[in-house]
Amino acid sequence: MLIYGLKTCDTCRKAQKALPDAEFRDVRADGVPAEVIASALAEFGDKLVNTRSTTWRELDEAERARPAPDLLAAHPTLMKRPLIVDGATMHLGWTKDVEAALVK
Repeated sequence: MLIYGLKTCDTCRKAQKALPDAEFRDVRADGVPAEVIASALAEFGDKLVNTRSTTWRELDEAERARPAPDLLAAHPTLMKRPLIVDGATMHLGWTKDVEAALVK
């Protein structure tokens, strides 16, 4: 199981604590592989881009208009997090539903 997030994000820390066997990848330091972004966009669509983030607010209109895969590749901190990849299954965020599905 892989958790893509930010090491400074409280929500990502909660997910890490609840899933101690999962491998954590910091999107700022490590980035997110293009195939993971493509799969996550196919599954979650526009929900993958966090338009409420500080990074989003700092972008100009031309940058915001870029296609989501290019935008997330250039600015991985725009991804809603955590993105949890468990085999072929993906979960976005750390909600009660995600926690119930993953914590045994």
